[in-house]
Amino acid sequence: GGNVRMPIWRFLDMWQDDECLYVEAELPGMEIDDLDISVTGGNQLSIRGERKPPTVEKGNCHRQERGYGQFSRLLTLPCEVKTEEVDAQLKDGVLTVKLPKCEAARPRRLAIKAE
Repeated sequence: GGNVRMPIWRFLDMWQDDECLYVEAELPGMEIDDLDISVTGGNQLSIRGERKPPTVEKGNCHRQERGYGQFSRLLTLPCEVKTEEVDAQLKDGVLTVKLPKCEAARPRRLAIKAE
């Protein structure tokens, strides 16, 4: 059969707690140096990279379903984050980006006065 090209970028999750936003993406076979991660405008997360195809020195390739080449993803975050404190880690093929929220986006506990 013919080659079916699957997308490089298949799975992404985003969640938050009171302090931070978190973005997690499955990028098997990638190295952190293959990725370019940036935040612009306070709430735009950009993840770009390139996965190079394997080189087959001997023999013929019968099937190639894994995606290769350049990829990019731009996410609009639900609030502004502290761009200077963003942390990205890649472990076991999973990219985790931790984005601390700006103070204005964090929930505040209000004092309730009894009368």
